[in-house]
Amino acid sequence: MTITQPDLSVFETLESEVRSYCRGWPTVFDRAQGSRMYDEDGHAYLDFFAGAGSLNYGHNNPVLKRALIDYLSRDGVTHGLDMSTTAKRSFLQTFQDLVLRPRDLPYKVMFPGPTGTNAVESALKLARKVKGREAIVSFTNAFHGMSLGSLAVTGNAFKRAGAGVPLVHGTPMPFDNYFDGTVPDFLWFERLLEDQGSGLNKPAAVIVETVQGEGGINVARPEWLRALKELCERQDMLLIVDDIQMGCGRTGAFFSFEEAGIVPDIVTVSKSISGYGLPMALCLFKPELDVWEPGEHNGTFRGNNPAFVTATAALETYWADGSAMEKQTRARGEQIEQALISITEENLADVREYRGRGLVWGLEFHDKGRASRVARRAFELGLLIETSGPEGEVVKLLPALTVTPEELDEGLSVVARAVRETA
Repeated sequence: MTITQPDLSVFETLESEVRSYCRGWPTVFDRAQGSRMYDEDGHAYLDFFAGAGSLNYGHNNPVLKRALIDYLSRDGVTHGLDMSTTAKRSFLQTFQDLVLRPRDLPYKVMFPGPTGTNAVESALKLARKVKGREAIVSFTNAFHGMSLGSLAVTGNAFKRAGAGVPLVHGTPMPFDNYFDGTVPDFLWFERLLEDQGSGLNKPAAVIVETVQGEGGINVARPEWLRALKELCERQDMLLIVDDIQMGCGRTGAFFSFEEAGIVPDIVTVSKSISGYGLPMALCLFKPELDVWEPGEHNGTFRGNNPAFVTATAALETYWADGSAMEKQTRARGEQIEQALISITEENLADVREYRGRGLVWGLEFHDKGRASRVARRAFELGLLIETSGPEGEVVKLLPALTVTPEELDEGLSVVARAVRETA
């Protein structure tokens, strides 16, 4: 693909140095539809990034767009704080009917500020309030957000260092397979909990991702998650599942913890819950945990009504028959896995491991700098992919759930070529 130099001057002179994704994709995007983005010169890019998991149904999904346009054109409420609105009522009723009731989940729904990190902050605050304890246990290579409470339970040293203040009341424990199976699950954790001399303050809660997205696509086994839930029950700790990137069908089922057969005490949801890339977040928790005082956690934009409208449309369109959506996602995931097997066999000396579930996959190389070179070459070939892992050592594949088999084949062949050409 021939690319003329885009005019990036205003971004480079006026926008902060903190910008990141745009450095890996040096062009100016203008429009997007489905699984493709187009820059201002008309070049098309296949998108295997999906708004970092916020666009499970693709860009400008026509059904969701129609619902949004209709709502705005009739002057539907845009900003509503936590006022009762018709849009919020429709979402709550649909979410209950299509998501909670079919799974026999008893959760109350809280709307924190409309970001993932705010959902995590509210979950941590609630756990501490319920248990009257400060400590939270998280896991190695976890990522839960960039505000201070979320950073305290995030593993990445670079991101933690940006806080500029001590990050307290968070204790990391080994994630599944951290010791390559040489140490029994939770041996260290439970020993510390039971030893009065360990120095570990009794935690209020444990927070976990079933698949660590930013941490390198580390997949927790169902039996590990079940053992964690049992440990929390034995030790009087709440279990928080952070489903911000892996929820809304990314791993197959609507919630990523369903496969393990567990019911967490608290669940955080954001990113793809609006379906359209509009800011929205939920904190879900068991009714007996609903000890909030009115206004004890709030936010000006917690009532983003256009997001309620697209979220309702997404649920009605894709989750009225959730089994069909789940089946499709798993089939597409198998298609990716087969391609990664082929890439691994072709580059046996270079690829360390491939891993994933549903439509989130990672390809890790022995050479830690290789993933970023693969992503750069893929961009030149018209594919958007990012890297993850503590040192950016994993190529991360995160296509929309609505991606077609043909688009998947096209993108996967670009990945294979990029791997080949960066050897």
